[in-house]
Amino acid sequence: MKGVAFGRTTFETLLCDRPAAGVARITLNRPGAMNAYSFGMTQELQDAIAAFRDDDALKVLILTGAGERAFCTGGDISGSEPAHSAAVAAAPMGHGREMREGMQAVVLALRRLDKPSIAMVRGYAVAGGLALACACDFRLAAASAKLGDTSNKVGLLPDEGGAWLFPRLMGLDRALKMTLLSEIYDAATAAGLGLVTEVVADGALEERTLEFASALATRAPLAVRLSKTMMQRAGQISLEDSMIDAQHAVMIANPSADVREGIAAFRQKRSPKFEGR
Repeated sequence: MKGVAFGRTTFETLLCDRPAAGVARITLNRPGAMNAYSFGMTQELQDAIAAFRDDDALKVLILTGAGERAFCTGGDISGSEPAHSAAVAAAPMGHGREMREGMQAVVLALRRLDKPSIAMVRGYAVAGGLALACACDFRLAAASAKLGDTSNKVGLLPDEGGAWLFPRLMGLDRALKMTLLSEIYDAATAAGLGLVTEVVADGALEERTLEFASALATRAPLAVRLSKTMMQRAGQISLEDSMIDAQHAVMIANPSADVREGIAAFRQKRSPKFEGR
């Protein structure tokens, strides 16, 4: 499976492959810029995430950055797209439109997925790069990784979704402290704050991430997708409404072939073979 692409065959700023059965991987491929995102990259990310979303053979997404220095260091402020920057500055509401059609759209695309996503973090995940990682369901970080929000350090904002995501993961006071003081944490500290799901030894990060993704890919696809959707909505609705969601979901899951297979496998003391139907 490794090396087989998904979605369109060529991207300028991304690498896309299938490193294991049922697993897709999108790699931000601007290592010379510490994988800072350009507007062009955000357009390609939207295409790649949509390709993953629409391929029923793909069950889990891994998002990572090329090289050892960074997962993503936020928006590229080096001036690498001068024509685009000039057009944004000249357009009415240009900066807002750029954000809405750029990284905000990427973060929303990740949050709207009903399949699991994993950020595999090496090096720095800061500012918009941290928001991108936090848009995923899980964050597995190398022990040497550094995570934080440096946007205010240059007068910018947590505008890619960080203002919503960070407080929900680490609490409002801690999120404010991180952003207003432009703090960066080591992986262990970030895990204690709720920003990291699991800290992994540097040399074992890819192996552990693939192990985690492959385990998710073997689970019953209908149950995984419905469970994720229910839990995402539950944080924004009442208990009663969440239970109504559950009533609707069981009308899809309980009569499925996967449930029949799961029960049969349990009774026969064997591993189930789920087909997502």
